Amino acid sequence: MNEYILSIDAGTTSSRALIFNKKGNEIAKAQFEFKQHFPKEGWVEHDPLEIWSSQKKALQSVLSTHQISSHDIRGIGITNQRETTVVWEKDTGKPIYNAIVWQDRRTSDYCNELKEKGIEPLIMSKTGLLLDPYFSGTKIKWILENIEGARKKAEEGQLLFGTIDTWLIWNLSGGEKHITDPSNASRTLLYDIHKKKWDKELLELFNIPHEMLPRVVQSVSNDAYAKLEDWESSIPICAIAGDQQAALFGQLCFTPGAVKNTYGTGCFSMMHTGQIAVSSKNKMLTTIAWQINDEVEYALEGSVFIGGALIQWLRDGLDLVTDAAEIEHLALSVVDNGGVTFISALTGLGAPYWDPHATGGILGLTRGTEKGHIARAALEAIAIRSMEIIVEMEKDSGIKFSNLKVDGGASRNNLLMQIQANLLNTKVIRPKITETTALGIAFMAGLGCGYWKDKASLKDLWEEEKSFTPQYSETTSEMLKLWNHRIQKILSNESR
Repeated sequence: MNEYILSIDAGTTSSRALIFNKKGNEIAKAQFEFKQHFPKEGWVEHDPLEIWSSQKKALQSVLSTHQISSHDIRGIGITNQRETTVVWEKDTGKPIYNAIVWQDRRTSDYCNELKEKGIEPLIMSKTGLLLDPYFSGTKIKWILENIEGARKKAEEGQLLFGTIDTWLIWNLSGGEKHITDPSNASRTLLYDIHKKKWDKELLELFNIPHEMLPRVVQSVSNDAYAKLEDWESSIPICAIAGDQQAALFGQLCFTPGAVKNTYGTGCFSMMHTGQIAVSSKNKMLTTIAWQINDEVEYALEGSVFIGGALIQWLRDGLDLVTDAAEIEHLALSVVDNGGVTFISALTGLGAPYWDPHATGGILGLTRGTEKGHIARAALEAIAIRSMEIIVEMEKDSGIKFSNLKVDGGASRNNLLMQIQANLLNTKVIRPKITETTALGIAFMAGLGCGYWKDKASLKDLWEEEKSFTPQYSETTSEMLKLWNHRIQKILSNESR
């Protein structure tokens, strides 16, 4: 009998299900997009029921269209967009409000109030995070304070909170399991990453009842089973991890100093720091990578809120192209950016600026500006923002990394990867399988159910597809010079 691992990759714009075999090869995939809601400026929401229905559809589709039975699946791994917040009724399973997405900025003023009160150092010391609307804690508080009856229901123990992993496991288990893992818990502003538990002081600060929170289990464990009505049998859920931590695992970044960068909706760079939680002096995040066999490993992370989403915006917002893949060809139609700088702050600026009010801008436009210049400047913006956070992580860790492993949809853009190598002055390595988020959670689930023996056995499953060697040019220096000058105009914009 053939046996496989099933990965649930619950992303920001789509729900996916992928099946991997013993060699780590993807043999089947199903993907369904769901609607993005923007009810007000700076607000980003999803319908939790649509997330669940689209994920369920992906699971059913990937098995049925490839004639694979639930009996053939050894284990399931779940990886997810992090920080996105769902609150639902315990008895009915009905969400009381839309999911508030990690990109959402509605709690910016509240975060600033806490900063002014000097609360941020306390939060950083416990959670490794900065005070920013990005994280779940302030989103939960907003729901409890703005949805009629929510506060009373929460205090009576009638409401549950979860990030998307928790929401999906609740539904997959028929409402039996309300759990998460440390990699997701560490993104909530409520979890002490050193004591490895929900923090009473922080819960009181945000006025969030402890009863709402999921039980935290190890990233690789066997605490829940998934069962859909058309499945012949239930399947153990053997791994849970946030998407960026799963990608770090999928790139086999198991040693301190190993770095990966994921070019997805946003860009997320992570450096493995082993069993040491390195405190950042440069506005990076200290986070839990995973907990396996009772051992917690940590990472430094820098987040760029707009990565591949910038290319989507050029396609959908400006109609610059009809397909995202056309951006590279358009950018190659010109030899440089023509003096154009694209400041990609469409949802504020993440690390190392952490300015939730910053807005984007295309600067340096002239009568000679062509579509190609804007496309090229957009790719440069993605690479520059990634470079900025990687440099800061090097400073924090004291480790000079030897190469950068890349993944995510936009990593298939060769021009973008070459620009990245030039900016970092280091080799950029792209694996054959760029779906390393799904592969990483498959690896973790496979270890959890004995499909693969140990971490060492995974090394033969990872293969390089292409590498990019840095090439020095004066245009790179000029590009950076213009960027550093022009981003100050965005940060100091009094009119926003």
